[in-house]
Amino acid sequence: MGMSARVAWSVVVGAALVLSGCGADGPAGDGGGDRSITVRGCAPENPLVPGMTMESCGGQVVDQLFSKLIRYDPDTAEPVYEIAESIDSEDNTTWTVTLRSGWTFHNGDPVTSQSFVDAWNWVAYAPNGTLNSYFFRMIEGYADLQPREAITPDVEITPGMVEKSEMSGLRVIDDLTFEVTLSQPESSFPLRVGYAAFAPMPDEFFADPEAFGRNPIGTGPFEFVEWSQSSEIRLRAYDGYQGAVTPQIDEVTFRIYQDDLAAYNDLQADNVDVIPQLPVSALADDTYQDDLGDRYVEKEALVVSTISFAPEAVDPNVADPRLRQAISMAIDREAITEQIFHGTRQPATGWVAPGVAGYQADVCGVYCTYEPERARELYDEAGGYEGTLTLAYNSDGDNRPWVDAVCNSITEVLDVECAGVPIPDFGTFRSRVNAREVAGMFRNLWQADYPSIENFLAPVYATGASSNDSDYSNPEFDELITEAASLKGDAALAKYNEAEALLPADMPSIPLWYATTVAGYSTKVDNVKITPFQTIDLLSVTIR
Repeated sequence: MGMSARVAWSVVVGAALVLSGCGADGPAGDGGGDRSITVRGCAPENPLVPGMTMESCGGQVVDQLFSKLIRYDPDTAEPVYEIAESIDSEDNTTWTVTLRSGWTFHNGDPVTSQSFVDAWNWVAYAPNGTLNSYFFRMIEGYADLQPREAITPDVEITPGMVEKSEMSGLRVIDDLTFEVTLSQPESSFPLRVGYAAFAPMPDEFFADPEAFGRNPIGTGPFEFVEWSQSSEIRLRAYDGYQGAVTPQIDEVTFRIYQDDLAAYNDLQADNVDVIPQLPVSALADDTYQDDLGDRYVEKEALVVSTISFAPEAVDPNVADPRLRQAISMAIDREAITEQIFHGTRQPATGWVAPGVAGYQADVCGVYCTYEPERARELYDEAGGYEGTLTLAYNSDGDNRPWVDAVCNSITEVLDVECAGVPIPDFGTFRSRVNAREVAGMFRNLWQADYPSIENFLAPVYATGASSNDSDYSNPEFDELITEAASLKGDAALAKYNEAEALLPADMPSIPLWYATTVAGYSTKVDNVKITPFQTIDLLSVTIR
């Protein structure tokens, strides 16, 4: 959670509520709806504002609505210029960003340097309570937008607690050029700016950000049509999109499901066109291949699934690292990945996903292996656990089978009762985690925002980081992360490796498994691609 602030946002809910975009009375193009597709979606945690979106349910929609300075190649995850013409620096500290001319927001307003500078300042400004504020920490003057004194997570940050509302490191040069000065040299800066937090925003946003999030105006290949809460989010292709690759479909509906099996049944009946990740029941004995024929794709994902622990201030009973290590060693990853996920998951041995430069195997060491005897020894050394050990998860995803299997493994080894705690939907689940309302353990999954080892470590485990759900803090880890960011190439990767190597001793989370995404699609569509970020590349999808 960004700078440990209590988020002041709320989502207006209710099945009957429909949020519509201006002039959204039908799909674009001449297909009359024939070139529209439906994708399995889930409930976003917050309104559709990039600076407030750091989870996959909202992210899959926001990424279609908002273009950024760069995008990531859907096959390789390599960065490619999008709105940016260039991002240059002679010293890796002061960066000059030049924009391509002709880009517009969906309301026709031009995208300018001011659109980026204002948006980045708004996200970084702590009183706005954004979840993605932390991603701007490298810009000079960021600290002036944060509280002068340390606060607890339940405190709402007010303007009087901070010194400034704009970062000194941002300067508009002209309509198509702006300058970014960092607090230290960082060669990887251009790699990060394809993440949603760095999207530009139109003037209309700043008048009423929360209302805007229910009727967003973006810059991406698709524009907002309507959001029927708890039902669906509908987008249509934007005719004025200036990207190199334009949509081959006219409209996409993200249908919000509460049950993966229901979505899969709809896929087989051609009532939904793409499911980004098939349910585990379809993976058993390769059932999906019999059901779908060749209408599936597989992709190794930049993802690590973990179990997180409640912050010590929320639940001190799970604070002892020895208890966490014992729990980890009581989990039979090999058996669960084979029996539940049927080989589409691989046991995790660290906190960084394979496929990322700098990845090292076996960082977690013995603590990520199934060692029942040693687990019981550590459990006893930690004093055991009184009561029922709980593992919370969102029940609208395909989580219960593996949660039950993990709990059964823990109970069998440690002789402690372990139970899954379902929370109705992903949005509610993440809201409770962010509000520090979940005790015990809870499921987590880190899906890369950009292809960098830094992204798997700094936003999740650095002190005060936006996705540090357990409020973990290790000054030595923080110093290594800061030092790594100032270096290049192998020297930087070596420092990130050193930082990751500190995690097993504290066990801030339990690495579970890496993922191979298996997606399925209907007889209506073709050329379906799943990106390394486990998202659909809608610019590739065609109609048969």
